[in-house]
Amino acid sequence: MQHHDLAIRQKAVALLRSGVGNAEVGRRLGVPSGTIGYWHHLDRAARDALPGRPSTRCPRCHGRDLDAVAYSYLLGLYLGDGHIVQYSQHRAPSLMITCCEGWPGLMDLAEEALRAVFPDNRTCRVRRTGCRNVKVYSTHLWCLFPQHGPGRKHEREITLERWQQDIVDSHPWEFIRGLVHSDGCRVTNWTVRDVGGERRRYEYPRYLFTNKSTDILRLYADTLDKVGVEWKVTRRGGRPYNISVARRSSVALMDRHIGPKH
Repeated sequence: MQHHDLAIRQKAVALLRSGVGNAEVGRRLGVPSGTIGYWHHLDRAARDALPGRPSTRCPRCHGRDLDAVAYSYLLGLYLGDGHIVQYSQHRAPSLMITCCEGWPGLMDLAEEALRAVFPDNRTCRVRRTGCRNVKVYSTHLWCLFPQHGPGRKHEREITLERWQQDIVDSHPWEFIRGLVHSDGCRVTNWTVRDVGGERRRYEYPRYLFTNKSTDILRLYADTLDKVGVEWKVTRRGGRPYNISVARRSSVALMDRHIGPKH
């Protein structure tokens, strides 16, 4: 078996990447075309660029660019109504974002975010009673969502890694929007007041975010503080349960960046 210098192999790979065919590279370098084809295969495999095989390079493992805006939104969705599961019949785990049937626009936004964060993976929607799971399969889900673990989210500690916090700090409104779109809502409250001796109904909008995890509530509240939104917490059984935004200026700020679900 003939052995070829590393310099010859590197030259062959450079020519192949420039678009020169296997046979022509072989003629130029005096190397059998079968050997050139083998080098070509190894080079494409190393770059995860084999024909018919989608790239699975991970932003955390391989340094692929990550759409930070989409990720910040998707992280909020995941912490609210998302979960990662691994079924024995599937080679890769799946990330599911559960969306109510009444919010088709939210399903579209969730799927857009999944496609942006996992551009080489297919997404799908699975119908369930009253809702749909918008999902994607990837062997690198745990790299991008290290908060995954056994049990329910409110039964374990939820903290962001430094790289995740940097993304949230850079795109706080996307993170807030993802949390509101998952476990939050915009509602209209009302009360009755005496105005000039007459009882009148008074209505006002409010944003509510409900989650059993005190860690996720804290992440939401901390991010609201960073964008200048005032909030109050409601407790149930002595534990934080609901975060309300009701001051007119803060609601107006939320309306500008979030708005109602659709």
